[in-house]
Parts: sequence; C-alpha cells; structure tokens
Amino acid sequence: MVAMIKNEILVIDGQGGGLGKSIIETIKKHFPDCFIIGVGTNATATSSLKKGGADAIATGENAVVYNAKKASIIIGPIGIAFANSMYGEISPMMAYAVNESEAVKYFIPMAQSKAKIVGVKNQTMNDYLNDLIDLLK
Repeated sequence: MVAMIKNEILVIDGQGGGLGKSIIETIKKHFPDCFIIGVGTNATATSSLKKGGADAIATGENAVVYNAKKASIIIGPIGIAFANSMYGEISPMMAYAVNESEAVKYFIPMAQSKAKIVGVKNQTMNDYLNDLIDLLK
C-alpha cells in the first residue's frame, strides 16, 4: 500500500503528541522514503511529531482541515474522528474534515477513549503499531 502512495501520509495527534511521534518513528523505520505531514492540535503535540521525524509539520484546526483534503492516508488516535474528543482538542471542524476526507484512515484505539469498537481487543501500543505496519504493506 505505502509503495503506491502518490501524496502524503497525514499523522494527526493532540495532547503531548507521544502517540503521533511513535507512529511516525515506526512508519519511517519501515518506509523511510514516505513523506509524512505531522499535524498537532497544539504546539506541544506538533513539536513531538517533528521529533518523531515528520517531513513537514503544522498546528491547529486549519492545518487539519487543509491537509486532510490532500492526504492519501490519515493516521491518528481514534479520537480524531470525534468532535470534542481528547478533552476538547478535536473541534467539530477537525472531526468533519477527517471523516469527509477521501484518504484511507487508520485509527489507533486508546484505553482512555470512550469510543469502543466491537471486536478490537486490548493490546499494547507496540502491538497496535505493528498491526498498522502490516496494514500499510
């Protein structure tokens, strides 16, 4: 899948950006030539995405809306699909942009999220990241 990407992978994260950083590091390890845009909902998250190896970074609602339109793949915690999640960091416009994007979307379940997906078992974050890489191959 990744070898056929013509546009960008968009990684979105909020809070401290730790999950997004791990996502980017893992993708870059397996697919070093991928172009990844890291968008944080706040400056702290954006900084973490850059430290993880994002090729480009941006912050805030407009950055999510703009980049979601262009991305081939969107990856982030499941909360990016729900308005007002992540303690209010995901605005309704952000969630709408993610959901309306034609990109293929990969959501990582989070233990603290109130959104539960039937059939998804609790795993370690490393297991979820390994599953993500398998899906991207």
